[in-house]
Amino acid sequence: MLTGEKVKLRAYRREEMPKVVALINDPEVKGLLTPGVPFPYTLEDEYKWYESLTGNSSGTYNFAIETLEDGVYLGGCGVNSIDWKNRVAVVGIFIGEKTYWGKGYGTDAMKVLMDFIFMEMNINKIKLNVFGFNPRAKKSYEKCGFKVEGHFKQEIFRDGVYHDEYVMAILKEDYKK
Repeated sequence: MLTGEKVKLRAYRREEMPKVVALINDPEVKGLLTPGVPFPYTLEDEYKWYESLTGNSSGTYNFAIETLEDGVYLGGCGVNSIDWKNRVAVVGIFIGEKTYWGKGYGTDAMKVLMDFIFMEMNINKIKLNVFGFNPRAKKSYEKCGFKVEGHFKQEIFRDGVYHDEYVMAILKEDYKK
């Protein structure tokens, strides 16, 4: 278990998969996470994903995000892919409990995840993608020290409009400052 100021990152629990599905399938949450058609996940999909976590055979690291004060499951974060040769990790995060949006829980979770990646995994660079229609997430990543490295104009088509996508990253040397 990894602890921040507001949240802790812990292993997922099988019994919370119905809640995970409910949060991830919320249309507003889903729309912020996926560039493609926001097709819903089934409970069976989530159980298969959960079973794939055991033993970490995939080489990824996934954590449930839980509040410190009352143990509420908020969402998840983790390392989606790792380039071990070049020591680059791609991360993702979501806060599905909307009453916790804009209150620093996602920022705290990302800082805890970054500490784990830089200090425990010895990764040199962390990167992520964020959509232009999610300025709250972009601001949170900037608070964590991420900088825009790439800007793809009109990359995402959502609700009849084209939106930009940003690639953001932070180096270990900048994180230590």
